[in-house]
Amino acid sequence: MSTATEPAAGPAPSPGPGVAHGLATIIGFLVCVEIASGILQGYYTPIFSDIADHLAIADADVNWFEAAQLVVSALVVPALARLGDLIGHRQVLLVSTAVTAVASWGVAFAPTFSTFLVAWAIQGFYVVWLPLEVSIIHRRTARTGAQARLTRRAAAFLVAALELGVIVGALASGALVESIGMTALLCIPAVAVTVCFGVIWFGVATTPPVATGRLDLKGFVLVTLSIGLVMAGLILVRLQGPGSWTPWLVLLVGVASLWPFARYELGVAEPLVDVRLLASPAQWPVQLTAFLFGMSVLGAQIPLSTFARTDPTEAGYGLGASAGFVSTLIGVYVVALVAGALLLPVAGRLIGTRGAMLVSCLLVALGYALFVPLHDSTGQTLLNMAIAGIGSGALVAALPAAAAAAAPADRTGFVTGMTNTTKTIGGAIASSIFAIALASTGSMADVEAGHAPLSGYLTVWTVCSITALVAAASLFVVPRNAFSD
Repeated sequence: MSTATEPAAGPAPSPGPGVAHGLATIIGFLVCVEIASGILQGYYTPIFSDIADHLAIADADVNWFEAAQLVVSALVVPALARLGDLIGHRQVLLVSTAVTAVASWGVAFAPTFSTFLVAWAIQGFYVVWLPLEVSIIHRRTARTGAQARLTRRAAAFLVAALELGVIVGALASGALVESIGMTALLCIPAVAVTVCFGVIWFGVATTPPVATGRLDLKGFVLVTLSIGLVMAGLILVRLQGPGSWTPWLVLLVGVASLWPFARYELGVAEPLVDVRLLASPAQWPVQLTAFLFGMSVLGAQIPLSTFARTDPTEAGYGLGASAGFVSTLIGVYVVALVAGALLLPVAGRLIGTRGAMLVSCLLVALGYALFVPLHDSTGQTLLNMAIAGIGSGALVAALPAAAAAAAPADRTGFVTGMTNTTKTIGGAIASSIFAIALASTGSMADVEAGHAPLSGYLTVWTVCSITALVAAASLFVVPRNAFSD
C-alpha cells in the first residue's frame, strides 16, 4: 500500500472560511496545551539545585530525574499513540493530560525523594501531547485539499508555543524561587497542566477513531521489554562506566530482543508497531532522522551548559558564565528554535517539505561543526547555537507532520508518536555516549569535582554534526512528493 498522497495537478485549494475558522479555533486551544508543555520543560531547569536541597539529596542525584522520565516517555508513547488511532486522539490527549496533572501535583507535594522520583517519571506522559495534537490537526484537515500544508503550518505554531512556554517557565521559576516556598513554587506547573486539561475538555471536540481492532497487548509487553532493557543498559553505562560488562550485556539483550518482537508484529493483523509501515521509503528516513536528531536536541544540552559554566582560567577552555548568563544563552537558543519552527511553512512552500527538512539537518550539522574550531568566545557560541537552533526548531515541527503526511489515515497517531519515541531513545543513547566522553567514570562530570577534557566536548559536537549529516543523507531516500498534498 502506498502511504504517500499523490501530488495535485495544480496549487492546493484553500480551505473555505468556515473550515479555516474552525481549524484556527482548535489550533488556538492546542497552542494553550503546548504552552503548558513548554512550562513543564522549562520551569524546573533553573531550580534543580533548590529541588535537591528541598529533598535533601546530592546534586548528582538530580540526574535520576532525567533517566526516569526518559524511560517512562520511551515506554508509554507507542501504546498511547496507537490508542489515539483506536479510540480517538483527543480522548487519549485528555487521558495523558490528566495523568500528567496528577503527577505534577505529586511532584509538588512529594514528601520523599522516592515519591518525587516516581511522580516525576510519570509526568513524562506529556511527551505524547505534540504527536497527538498533530494527528488531530491532520485528521481535521482531511477534506481541505491542503492537508499536509495545513498540518505543517499548525505544527509550526504549536512548536513556537512550546518554546514560548519554555521561556515563560524558566523566567517564572527563576524569579519566584527566592520569594515563595518550594511546595508553592512546584504547584505552579501543576496548576498550568490542570488548566490545560480544562482547555482540552471544553475547547477540542471529540475525535472519532480512525482505526479498528484492539490494542496489541502482547506486542506492548514485548516492546516494553525491549525498550526497557535498552534504556536500563544506557543508565547502567552512566552509573557503572564503560569498563563494566553488565551494561553492555543488558544493552545486547535489549537490542537482540527487537528481532523476535519484529517477527511477532509482522504476523499480527493489527500490530502495536507497524513494522511494514516503518520500513516504507517515506517512513524509515523520517524515523531515523528523529532518532539522530534526538542525539543533539536532547543529548547535547547538558554538555553545552557545563561547557559555558567552565572557567577558562582553570581549564583552559569554557566561557566562565554565571548561572544567570547560561539562562540567557538558553533563551537565545529557544528563540532560534521558535524562528526555525515559524520558518518551516515558508521553506516548505519554496523547496518542499523534504527540502526543508534537508536544509534543517544541514543547519544543525553546521551549527555543531562550527563549535569545533569556534568555541573561545560568547559571540562564537551564540552564533553556533543560533544556527543549530533554527534547524532544530524546524525539525521539531516537521518530523511529526511529515510522518503523518506519509502514513495511512488509521496510523497517523502511531507514526507521529514514533517520532517522539525514536527521538527519546536517540537522546538517551547520546547522553550515555557523551557522559563517557566527558568523564572517565561514565557519569556527567560536575564542575566542582573536576573539569572534563576539551577533547570530550569536541567529541560531543562532532557526533552531533555527523549524526545530522547522516539524517540529511537518509532523507534523499524519501520520494520527492511523499509529504505533498
